[in-house]
Amino acid sequence: MNVLILGAGGREHALARKIAESPSCGHLYIAQGNAGTAKEGTNLQVNPEDFDAVAEAVRKHAVDLILVGPEAPLVKGIRDYFEALPEFDALRIIGPGKAGAQLEGSKDFAKAFMARHDIPTARYGTFTAAELKEAETFLETFEPPYVLKADGLAGGKGVLILDNLDEARRQLGLMLRDAKFGVASLKVVIEAFLDGIELSVFALTDGTDYVLLPEAKDYKRIGEGDTGLNTGGMGAVSPVPFSDAAFSEKVKQRIVEPTVRGLAAEGIPYFGFIFFGLIKVNGDPFVIEYNVRMGDPETEAVVPRISSDLLELLKAAADGKLSGKKIEFDPRHAATVMAVSGGYPESYGKGKKISGLNIPSDISVYHAGTAEKDGDTITAGGRVLAVTALGENLKQAVDDAYARMSTIEFEGLYVRRDIGGEFIG
Repeated sequence: MNVLILGAGGREHALARKIAESPSCGHLYIAQGNAGTAKEGTNLQVNPEDFDAVAEAVRKHAVDLILVGPEAPLVKGIRDYFEALPEFDALRIIGPGKAGAQLEGSKDFAKAFMARHDIPTARYGTFTAAELKEAETFLETFEPPYVLKADGLAGGKGVLILDNLDEARRQLGLMLRDAKFGVASLKVVIEAFLDGIELSVFALTDGTDYVLLPEAKDYKRIGEGDTGLNTGGMGAVSPVPFSDAAFSEKVKQRIVEPTVRGLAAEGIPYFGFIFFGLIKVNGDPFVIEYNVRMGDPETEAVVPRISSDLLELLKAAADGKLSGKKIEFDPRHAATVMAVSGGYPESYGKGKKISGLNIPSDISVYHAGTAEKDGDTITAGGRVLAVTALGENLKQAVDDAYARMSTIEFEGLYVRRDIGGEFIG
């Protein structure tokens, strides 16, 4: 089976490495990929959001299955594009159509969907620029901190959590009236702040049945102790110590199954991953957000713990045949630590030579923002590399990940040093 993975980050590298292990994998292609994915398969200089170019690559390379890594092609309708062309009737695609992708593409859609299907989430309201006065009045019904979310995709920057009511009003105006986040904030969701501890749960579904992947907890803030600016993710751990069997059963019964059933009830076919961004509040799970693809860097911690043939599971999901399928996990703990460019998540340089990558190790190094130039691997993004270690306990995994990271060097390298720390004691 020839496989095309769309994307260029650490998530795609982790998925590429796992898929390449499958006996069912023929040729593996990654568009656009990075310096790491080039060692797992063949990188293609194809923009995942240029559907005509993706289609030409599918024809040229006789691709049997597409795995869509990032959200943007899904929200823009890549599945719908291929389904409208009879020549691609046999093509398998992992990722929902435009309708299902609204779970991530529109926070208002997601919140309304949860309300329709009694899925626990925070109290909310959605407003447009014409409703700014009503939005301000609604905002005043909450206690601080105040949560404002741009309705559409905003590159991970569209969520504001503010302690001051006057500042919340000002930011609300900037979002709605002044389009602070462009078209993403044509509508703004105001919701109650939930105080608890967060985790990520992942399901692979064919729209009827599903399998649950290992859960994970990621770390978004740039600084130790969850301080500083939000990032795309500075690390992750799996499993999550506070997600015990009783809590996991609540997640399945109250959130996962109602979501899958709700999609089917609304006539929305769904073949792919659902990422449940959850928060545990007084022992109960609530949904903060949905994503319609795997997370990053959670994938780099979750995928190494999957013992099953991932490609066979993806094929079953695409074919609507997940019923009865099982997924096996490595019982060990995984810790993922991210190396980022100095200055990230604000301005940062690129083109810095990376050394220390070729030391033999059973610890995984996943490329996120890298490229090749004149035989060297160089930095090409804010988040550059993820190092993942497996250990019999979390401390061993964390210690091994940091030890391996210490062998890697590039100018301006920054690593958050407390990944998993609150669980180690």
